[in-house]
Amino acid sequence: MTELAKADQETFLTDEQIDFFNQFGYVIVDFGFPEETLDELVSTLHPYYNPEHLSAPAFGARIQDAWKFVKQSHTLATHKNVLISLQQLFGRQALPFQTLNFPVGTQQLTHSDTIHFNSMPSGFMAGVWVALEDVDENNGPLEYFPGTHLLSEVTMKDARLEPGYQNYPDYERYIADYVAKLGIPASYGLMPKGHALIWHANLLHGGSRQNDHKRTRHSQVTHYFFEGCQYYTPMHSTDGHIAFRHPEWIDPDNWVMRPPVPVPEPVAEPVMEPVPEPVMDPVPEPAPVPVPVAEASTAETDLLTKVARLKNWLGRKLK
Repeated sequence: MTELAKADQETFLTDEQIDFFNQFGYVIVDFGFPEETLDELVSTLHPYYNPEHLSAPAFGARIQDAWKFVKQSHTLATHKNVLISLQQLFGRQALPFQTLNFPVGTQQLTHSDTIHFNSMPSGFMAGVWVALEDVDENNGPLEYFPGTHLLSEVTMKDARLEPGYQNYPDYERYIADYVAKLGIPASYGLMPKGHALIWHANLLHGGSRQNDHKRTRHSQVTHYFFEGCQYYTPMHSTDGHIAFRHPEWIDPDNWVMRPPVPVPEPVAEPVMEPVPEPVMDPVPEPAPVPVPVAEASTAETDLLTKVARLKNWLGRKLK
């Protein structure tokens, strides 16, 4: 029997957990992930992060779809207890389609995932965030606003913005004002290593401030759609054009390693060897150049003789 078939027949969440999720839009669960799986995932992925992003905080430090080349990432994304729980919450088979791994807190501004991922009919998308180490108030926990999943989805049109990620900062500012007007206090995902938080796609959430910049906050997020829907990206969609998605589903029963992204090479500072002073041979003193004495020509000799004779003759006449 496949993992998906098992998920269709079994239960994992209690009625209390299901009621909590329906009321608040999230629930924290211990799925029983083996600790060695979490540790192996962290150590295997660590070399693949951009070295510049390993100094927290660093929004943008992420690896997308590590499930393709790291078995432990695939294991978390397709864990039987996760699929069973999502089936209980949404009443449909869960279809994992993307993983994101983070070494530190994102400090991402508040948003709803429905602006990035959505379905027809709506409401059939969820995320599962797994703590790969203990998370407290100092290393950047998730921040979310309980109950906001019950509000209407906020679209780019609602924010009076044209679709496109070039307008995403304006969307974030709109959501910040929207949350301030709601007056709903934030909650934080403080949880021990191995626990996971399931959230509804329309739950307003983000990453809180990282108070201790020396600490990591390793985590994995898996995004799920559900069977029987069409899938699209609202950020790229208009009333006249829907940007449909055709996800590559993460098969729980089959994993074949893909070539990973290249490990970034650390940029070493060049070692500057001292340049030796050139050894110059002593320059010898130039030898004196003899000035040649020009020999008088025959014509010059005759002229000088004539001048001497003239001087003698004049001398005798003047006596």
